[in-house]
Amino acid sequence: MVELIKQGHVWQGGQLVPGGDSSGREKTITYNVLRAHDKSTDPKNMRITFDALISHDITFVGIIQTARASGMTEFPIPYAMTNCHNSLCAVGGTINEDDHAFGLSAAKKYGGIYVPANQAVIHQYAREELAACGGMILGSDSHTRYGCYGCMGVGEGGGELAKQLLKNTYDIAAPKVVAVYLEGKPQKGVGPQDVAIALVSATFPKGDVKNMVLEFFGPGVTELSCDYRIGIDVMTTETSCLTSIWKTDDTIKAYYDNIGRPEDFKVMEPQEGAYYDSVVKIDLSKVEAMIALPFHPSKGFTIHELQANPQKIFAEIEEDCNQQLGGKVKMDLQRHIVNGKVVADQGIIVGCSGGMYENIVEAAAILKGGNIGNDYFDMSVYPSSTPIALAITRDGTATSLMEAGAVMKPAFCGPCFGAGDTPAHNALSIRHATRNFANREGSKPGNGQISAVALMDARSIAATATNGGVLTAATDIAYDVPEMPYTYDRSVYDKRVYNGFGKPDPSAELLLGPGIKDWPKMYQLDDDLLVSLSAVIQDEVTTTDELIPSGETSSYRSNPIALSEFTLSRRVPEYVGDSKKIRALEEERQAGGKPAAAVEILAKVGGDIAKTTVGSCVFAKRPGDGSAREQAASCQKVLGGFANICYEYATKRYRSNCLNWGIVPFTIDKETPFDYQSGDWVWVPGAKQAILTGADSIPAKVITQDGKVVDITLQCRDLTDEEKEIVTEGCLMNYYAAVASKNN
Repeated sequence: MVELIKQGHVWQGGQLVPGGDSSGREKTITYNVLRAHDKSTDPKNMRITFDALISHDITFVGIIQTARASGMTEFPIPYAMTNCHNSLCAVGGTINEDDHAFGLSAAKKYGGIYVPANQAVIHQYAREELAACGGMILGSDSHTRYGCYGCMGVGEGGGELAKQLLKNTYDIAAPKVVAVYLEGKPQKGVGPQDVAIALVSATFPKGDVKNMVLEFFGPGVTELSCDYRIGIDVMTTETSCLTSIWKTDDTIKAYYDNIGRPEDFKVMEPQEGAYYDSVVKIDLSKVEAMIALPFHPSKGFTIHELQANPQKIFAEIEEDCNQQLGGKVKMDLQRHIVNGKVVADQGIIVGCSGGMYENIVEAAAILKGGNIGNDYFDMSVYPSSTPIALAITRDGTATSLMEAGAVMKPAFCGPCFGAGDTPAHNALSIRHATRNFANREGSKPGNGQISAVALMDARSIAATATNGGVLTAATDIAYDVPEMPYTYDRSVYDKRVYNGFGKPDPSAELLLGPGIKDWPKMYQLDDDLLVSLSAVIQDEVTTTDELIPSGETSSYRSNPIALSEFTLSRRVPEYVGDSKKIRALEEERQAGGKPAAAVEILAKVGGDIAKTTVGSCVFAKRPGDGSAREQAASCQKVLGGFANICYEYATKRYRSNCLNWGIVPFTIDKETPFDYQSGDWVWVPGAKQAILTGADSIPAKVITQDGKVVDITLQCRDLTDEEKEIVTEGCLMNYYAAVASKNN
């Protein structure tokens, strides 16, 4: 159903033909959009400015605090702040609602757009109100994807949004482009999540499309509704691609007509001679109902495969999961095999992937006249925006779902990141959501609790619900798909959303609740660098959720010091205490002292404490998969972190977060074993100069706890001149302060 062809192809005569060269990339839809936003004079290195920005209430406080500390006085482009992550204001007392009040006050002061809690999830608001054909939107959430609407969405850490607010650019090397060629028509019962899981499973494991742009076209596109397309598109984040774009057609024209913005539509398609670095072919007619098992959307199986051999598949998944959990708690999936059948405890349809109108309508059609029963299985449905909630209320869809026993809830992202519908210990939750990483369902392994999330399409979740939780593919049941066209009604937005773009009020007061704190002082990088290995993680991939947990920690996202206490808490609990000890050494040095512990280490290699920054360091093989949250890096910096060492960064956005927070993103050759332990030290003489001059290789030494000194070679390659300055100045805020000082 999915074929990956690792060979360049050219679009010629209405078909993809092997051959061509990279100059033909300029004829892709991708480059048509990118070049329209590129301010660079170097075609190989782009400097992008965006048309709009969007953030949610886990990220917008930190972004605005960074930007205003760097000199921002107003929002130069539309900046929408949604309140869809920290919506549960009972969590953390008034902390979350204080963040919301801050957001509204910032929208008034700087001229922004404020979307109150439960009105829309971040990406649905962007789709309905900001996306436009040929446009580009930057969001501080990794699932910023609006490609099927002809709009490029890029998910990045907050530092990149702060740069845009300060009228700077988003700097990337000209990306490769992958053609995603769709053929055929999906079977009834196969939904967008099924196609997405098949795509992610085929491309993520070997990084086949990492940091590339996925461009969707082919005859199969016309067989898909707009909701179906976005359901696939939003999940492209899980392939580790940079972003996505689709050809547009009459279906997308009808969408823009429906939402009252016909002027934002234009036809977009590849030009004759467009070149693609590789091709992914998907035969939609062969895609089956799928399930992605813990702990990643790429662990895809057909539901029929799992039904046929659950013991074997679950045993393999359990082994992988329990290894990742590090012995803290045991995942037991086989307990969900009852009389040879897999039985789930919970079904959730939610957020930017699941909560779309057509998903909910078809799920209701499957459940109509049935019920979910009164045993362990329960079900919740979250429309992704108030306009969708209005539509399903008016057409009876919500009634059908409630009559079947499902619970209707407001727009909220909580179940996607661990702050809503948290299942019982060792329960199995099937979700039409974006991720199923460890702890994304809200469990706490440190307290002996874990539960499993498997991703499925809303249709098969509803089919499973009709069978009381017994895993069932929607393709295996009879039902009628109702013809219920979605009619968009923005009246609630007109009444509730504050739209102050272009109308900043400098006299407006920022409302800073007691949980909202400024960033602490960040130190610059000195000539040399000495870092303690405070965490050494040998997993193949380390997610941002492991670096800084989601879920209950979200209440502290506006307090950098309080949040930093959770850094690596679910993976390396001793990291925080160790990093604090190392930070104290640098604080002593900054005060003019000579910290004995650092001096002793430097004596082994001939280093000089007077010109050596002392910090902590994280080693992981491939860190940063998953969320765009900048806190994965900023919390390390708050604790005194100055470097990451890895074989490669799982995503560009995590590497960017490290750079923007003054954490040197070192890499080592993949052939080099890294057999060192927490408590060992790495000394990098001449680190600052090597970074500023773009040295290809940087000699360093590892000082082990038993006194051995081992030579090692680090790299810090492909940094722009500005990135070199940012990381050596210590962080983005320091950089802007330095620029302002020079200009004065």
